[in-house]
Formats: sequence, structure tokens, C-alpha cells
Amino acid sequence: MINLRWKILLPPCLFGVLAAAYLAWGWLPEVMLPAGRTALAMAVLATAAAFLVVSAITVDRQVIQPLAGLARHPGEIFESGDLVNADPSAGNEIQAVKLTIEALTDSATRQRRHECAVEQRCREIEAALRLSEERYALALRGSSDGLWEWNLASGEMLLSPRWKSMLGFADSDLPDCRERWRERIHADDRAAVEAAIQANLESTGEPYEQQYRMLHRDGSTRWILSRGTVVRHPSGKAYRMVGLDTDITRIKRFETILNEMAEGTAGAAGDAFYRTLVQHFACALQVSCAFITQCADYPTSRLRTLAFWSGHAFLDDFEYDLPGTPCETVVKEGRVCFHPQNVGTTFPVEAGYEGYLGIPIFASDGKVIGHLAFLDTRPMGDEMLIASIYRVFAARAGAEMEREMALEVLRLQAAKHAAEQPQGSPHGTTGSGS
Repeated sequence: MINLRWKILLPPCLFGVLAAAYLAWGWLPEVMLPAGRTALAMAVLATAAAFLVVSAITVDRQVIQPLAGLARHPGEIFESGDLVNADPSAGNEIQAVKLTIEALTDSATRQRRHECAVEQRCREIEAALRLSEERYALALRGSSDGLWEWNLASGEMLLSPRWKSMLGFADSDLPDCRERWRERIHADDRAAVEAAIQANLESTGEPYEQQYRMLHRDGSTRWILSRGTVVRHPSGKAYRMVGLDTDITRIKRFETILNEMAEGTAGAAGDAFYRTLVQHFACALQVSCAFITQCADYPTSRLRTLAFWSGHAFLDDFEYDLPGTPCETVVKEGRVCFHPQNVGTTFPVEAGYEGYLGIPIFASDGKVIGHLAFLDTRPMGDEMLIASIYRVFAARAGAEMEREMALEVLRLQAAKHAAEQPQGSPHGTTGSGS
């Protein structure tokens, strides 16, 4: 097969030979043959040979070598693990270039398919990531937890709007700054919190979990349960910490009240139990007044106090009429009655007080036999509604009242029995000892 070089040089070469042959044997005017036909033909052949040599060098450098290089070097294409060789066979550079172009086209097609598959996979991953982020955002909005994120490299700290709202701040009121976060921690807990975080950063053990107090915008204290995790590089170096904080003030309040009440009333009975009960409830709930009553008649129209704590001292027990008091709903309807504010306006008999909470006390047969009540000169918040604790101690108070009533019945029966005995009757003696 003739290669490209000779395909280019063959036409001028044949033309030169034919021209020399014509000059040697063809008709020419005599004026063109001063030196003879042979000399002219040889001159033409020499010129043609020189032209062919120059043309061959030019074709080789400007055409053959670039085409051969194109067919040989870019023709080795690695695509998806397959090696494609565009080998210039039998010196046919045009065919080799064609094969190379076809191989490159095929490779580009496969590469494009691969890129399309990668793009589709990226779109699927991005969609899944957006869905995950939406679910995460919805979960955070639906929960009572506040998110915080600390970049250890830059020192920046992100505080979510929900985190700020737990302390009474709008999102724009509190800057995302670790120093501001640190300032909100109660001074007595700050060192312990920082030590716990540092210990968690230095270890690779359990996730971070700490309970501590934080300062609300209104000056009150909030108990926080903080749980977090450290994000690390493959080398193990920590570069970020993410956490969720939960307001557990209500739970802590339950714990405090329950512990104080359990310790204060343990082992007490009778009047001592009632007095201890109202005193510890008043201190735990931080209210002005706490008292416990018993129904003085049935149907109930009057109540009799069994213990009355007001301010910092006990008052003498007394009876009072039920109508016109907030206690009437508690005793008559057997349900909790809560007036967070304006109780003194609604019930003039309670003038000077703002909040009222009453809890019925039931006997074992379900009848209301008294109630436990709290009054405060300040409005009461929802934190007062700790029904589970009230039920426990109201049940204990009911049992104590029933015990005392049973003892009273036995005492009356014994007195009646003693009164019915004849005078001089030998109680427990036989008279033989006289």
C-alpha cells in the first residue's frame, strides 16, 4: 500500500518524468534546442529531482511527521479501564488519523455518558441532602431544643433562634458569639462547664452531656441539659463541636420540690405532718401562703384549717365559710382550681393576693374531705402546675385525715362504751385481791 508521502510526491514525479521524456523524444521548435534534446531533458530531470527532494523534505516535516505524531501519541486513550490503540498500519497515516479520531470520538461519548451519570448522581445526592436538611430543620422547629455549633478553628459560635428564645432573646438581640454564650452561664457553674467541654475535646470517649444553670433575660435562672458531640478529622483532631440544649427547669423544679417534701414530711404524722407539709410547700414553691383544710360539715359549707403557713410563721387554725372563696370550686366540684392572677379582684375575701392554686383531698371512697391551697401576692406562672407531686401529697394528707377520723371514731366508741358500764363494775379485776 502506497503511503501518504508517495501519494503526495508521485504526481509531480510522474509529471517530471513525462516532461523529460517529451523533451527527449517529442516535437520541439529548433530554437529551443540549441544544446540538443538530451541536455534539455537532463536539465529538466535534474530540476524535477531537486524539486522532489525539497518537496519530500517539506512533506515529511510539515505533513507526515505531525500526522504520525497525532496518530501515535493521542491515539492511546484510557477510558473506563480500556486501552484503545490507534496504530498507523502499513504506513497509512490517513487511516491511522481516522482511527484516532474515531477512538477519540468514542472516548468523548463515553466520557460524556459518564459525566451525565455523575451529574445525575450529584443531583440525587443534592436532593437527598436538601430533604435531609428540611427534615432536620422541621425537627428542630418542632422540638424544644436549641442548637449551638462551635467552630474550634475560627472560634465562631452559632446559636440558633430557638436557643436564644429559651433565654428570652429574639434572634437579633443576642449575637452569635461564644463570649456572649459564656456570659449567660451561671457564675457558679461556668468553670465546671468549660472543664467538661475541654475534657470532651481531649478525649474520644462518651458524648458531651452536662447540666447547668443559665441566666434568662428577665434575670431568672434556667436549668439546661446540654448534649453535644465533637467532629474530628481522620487524624482525630477536633475541629467542630455541635450540641443541643434542652430547658429542664420544670424537671429540676419537680426534683427540688419532691426532695424537699419527701425529706420534710418523712416520719411525720398528725398535726406535725400537716404543719411540715404546708411549710415545705410554701418554701419550695416560693409562695406567700400555704394551708391545708378539712371539711367541717357535710354537705360542706365550712372548712377548718389544719395548718396555715403565712409569710414566715404559722397562724392559729380557724374555720371559714366556703361560699365566696376560690376554695368553693375545689371542694364542691372536686377539681384543681388555678387563678394565676387577679384572685383578689375576683374574690374580695382574698384581697391582697394575686395568685391562687387549690387541690382537692379525697377520702378512699372518692369523697372530698378537704383541700390543699396556695396563695401568693405575685401572679403565679404555669410552673405551679405540678399535678403529679400534688396528687402524691394530697393522697398522703387524705390518708392521714382518714386515720385521724378513724381514731376519733374509736375514741368516741371507747368513751361511749365506758359511759355505759355500771358504776363499780370490776374492769379487769376479779375482786379477789381486796
